[in-house]
Amino acid sequence: MNIPPEGIVQNINRIRENIENICRRIGRDPLEIELMGVSKFHPLEKVEEAWRGGLRLFGESRVQEAAAKFSGFREAHAGAEIHLIGSLQRNKARAALSLFDCIQSVDRESLIEELGALTAGREKPLMILLEYHTGEESKAGFADEDALCRAAEKALSYPGLRPLGLMTMAPFSTDAAMVRAAFRAASAALGKLKGRFPGAPWSCLSMGMSGDYEIALEEGSTLVRIGTAIFGERNT
Repeated sequence: MNIPPEGIVQNINRIRENIENICRRIGRDPLEIELMGVSKFHPLEKVEEAWRGGLRLFGESRVQEAAAKFSGFREAHAGAEIHLIGSLQRNKARAALSLFDCIQSVDRESLIEELGALTAGREKPLMILLEYHTGEESKAGFADEDALCRAAEKALSYPGLRPLGLMTMAPFSTDAAMVRAAFRAASAALGKLKGRFPGAPWSCLSMGMSGDYEIALEEGSTLVRIGTAIFGERNT
């Protein structure tokens, strides 16, 4: 998919309109939904155009790329929020803390321990999401609800961390039933966390991308991660 002639701003407006229509159909409040522009592998010029289109939340998958791309961006764009959505190696965790407002891809207990230690004494806790494995074979994540609950308990034990919910990626499939099952599993897992740890703000369910965000919204997503449908095909 290439960017249509009307450009990135129009793409954003179209997606927001789609989100509003979907929410109206299923009885949800569109104001509850956050739209992330997945800017990984896209140049800063496209990010700037998306900003002009009203986008304020961006997702990156690599620490080094984000550091180069967003150096100085936040200072010049008050209100910008940048999330890490790709795998984070422990040796890059310290650098990630200075770049990202939220790490969505917390996928193992050792990473929780590393981030917990690095954020000790931090004035503003680091927002994190626990990555739940629901079907995409190439992706990491906690394998089942028991592992997820253990991870949540560990994350909540660190005052410098603020776990907000879950992130997942459905399998790359044209089988809508398979995609829906993955999203439904994540939604159920978030419900279990809310029951098990009621004092935590389990408010975020990050799921849904360009090809499946309608299903994700139907199954309870509160944050959709849109790349191609906003920016066009990425340069790898």
